[in-house]
Amino acid sequence: MALGEAPVAATLSAVDIKRAKKFYPDVLGLKLISEDAQGIMFGAGKGTRLFLYQRGPTRVDHTVASFDVSNIEAHVKEMRAKGVKFEEYDVPEMGIKTINGIAATGKTKSAWFKDTEGNILSLDQT
Repeated sequence: MALGEAPVAATLSAVDIKRAKKFYPDVLGLKLISEDAQGIMFGAGKGTRLFLYQRGPTRVDHTVASFDVSNIEAHVKEMRAKGVKFEEYDVPEMGIKTINGIAATGKTKSAWFKDTEGNILSLDQT
């Protein structure tokens, strides 16, 4: 049985679950769906979900979740106003160079930022 029609959710770790619990709804606008001893589930667009659980520090050096947006510039501006710092990258071998936090590769624009726990998230506009 193929999983092509099955919903999928991202699972991220948090060193400080209380800090993360404020960041995701207050800064990113996700909706709290549930919370129990295992962790916190947030809802995002089109029925997608993001689950956070508490654990010790881990090294994350790659994008763990991406949000598809229709106007990346407006989202970056709004999020910066809420204190989000966007990463600047210059990776010629991958054709990625951010300008003011946004990289354009072909028809796609992307911007990367870290949550309060160091997880790397992105905004993507196609």
